[in-house]
Amino acid sequence: MLDQSLIEQLKPHFQDLSAAIDFKIKRSQHAKQSELSSMLTAIAALSPQLTISEAEEFSEVPAFSIYRNGEPTGIHFRGIPGGHEFSSLVLAILNAAGKGKLPDQQVLNRIRALKGPAHIRTYVSLSCENCPDVVQALNQIAIYHPQLQHEMIDGGLVPEEVKRLGISGVPTVVHENEMIHFGRASLGQLLDKLEDRFGRDSEITQSDESLTRHFQVVVVGGGPAGVSAAVYSARKGLTTAVVTESIGGQVQETKGIENLIATVYTEGPQLSAKLDEHLRHYEVEVLEHRRVKSVEPGRPHKLLLNTGEQVLADSLIIATGAKWRELNVPGEKNYIGRGVAYCPHCDGPYYKGKDVAVVGGGNSGVEAAIDLAGTCKSVTVVEFLEDLKADRILIDKLKSMDNVRILTGVKTTEILGNEERVTGLRYQDRKTAQEVSIDLDGVFVQIGLTPNSQFAQGVLETNRFGEIVIDEKNRSSIPGIYAAGDVTTTPYKQIVISMGEGAKAALAAFEDSMRQ
Repeated sequence: MLDQSLIEQLKPHFQDLSAAIDFKIKRSQHAKQSELSSMLTAIAALSPQLTISEAEEFSEVPAFSIYRNGEPTGIHFRGIPGGHEFSSLVLAILNAAGKGKLPDQQVLNRIRALKGPAHIRTYVSLSCENCPDVVQALNQIAIYHPQLQHEMIDGGLVPEEVKRLGISGVPTVVHENEMIHFGRASLGQLLDKLEDRFGRDSEITQSDESLTRHFQVVVVGGGPAGVSAAVYSARKGLTTAVVTESIGGQVQETKGIENLIATVYTEGPQLSAKLDEHLRHYEVEVLEHRRVKSVEPGRPHKLLLNTGEQVLADSLIIATGAKWRELNVPGEKNYIGRGVAYCPHCDGPYYKGKDVAVVGGGNSGVEAAIDLAGTCKSVTVVEFLEDLKADRILIDKLKSMDNVRILTGVKTTEILGNEERVTGLRYQDRKTAQEVSIDLDGVFVQIGLTPNSQFAQGVLETNRFGEIVIDEKNRSSIPGIYAAGDVTTTPYKQIVISMGEGAKAALAAFEDSMRQ
């Protein structure tokens, strides 16, 4: 049953539903079937538009589908969507009824142009913080595409199925028993994957693909730097747009944040929601679920988006942040989701009682090792440099743990596997050049970030790391184009610094525009 405080929180959201939503529960003899029935009964009591009925199908585990006005929405749940997935259930109800944050017309065009039919399955852990983003995005695709169905599956209830598919991390998206995506992703990123997998129907008109819009300021990126730049630009009275795959960016994948001044503690998803709320408080055009394919400098600067849209900017601010850096060694890409992972919080539970390695000795790597050591049989930390780079308090904590081994001054050269999953890691001692292999069940890569500056390469000056070179006022090598945050040469990749840099870039752009 839902506790009373949660019920009171849900009531306002389910008022005035514009459609009749029915939970069709499949018959099952599973021990947790009554738990599912109790949850859905409590939710259905919150609105006369919410009902429960029994489906004809039988399921080995608790399962149900969502219907709207008597018709299937294409949304299915196999398992009890509790934990972090409870939000996916709530949003599925609201989205099916036409409420909540829904895709704009251009994104809807992309969804409807996907070729079908297809039944897509996402395997999740209820403790996974990244899984809901994928589930909620694919649920929206199912709602707006009559030939695409999506099913959330609690991997913990179907261990034999998970083993048969070789799943060792979440979220894992599967079609016809083949993994098509692993890890966190936005709606736009998932659309890219589905377009590659299924193709697009050329007969479906992509209206507005040639649409061109002109703004005084265009910010590319929706993380702390991008939102800060957009807010400052809007406050100056400038017409402003933000082009981004998702609001929050890399922040969404951050667990605990304790160094954002005046905020004792928050977490990535909560901070991302606050950034979104603040941004939408102003008259800023948010072009979400999009990425920039190319930029053509000029007066105005021209941006071509992956949707076919063209955006013109008198001033352009690039704040695209960074992503997890990959090892780029043999075996890494082959075993992503099958022993190679990047998020210990999400995938750690799959390695309980197993032997794993963490590549990287900075704060993120050592924190990951400490976290994993609590449940794994053993953890080996592999660091390229001669010493760990993490804060002393973290290193001391790591060294106090009995099941942790630390290897420094070694270079990871290969991820080993048996075609199905990871079996080990090979490294080279940098002093002796000796090659050593160790048996492992999983490898967690935690070696920092790489800037998202691909579309600017060859257009703007970048350094050898791919960071956009800027001056003290965030000006790039081309007049009228500015950059801020982790994508730039600014040292110390911190949220608080990115926020300040975004504001500085916006102020510099405004100052320069006044002189023209």
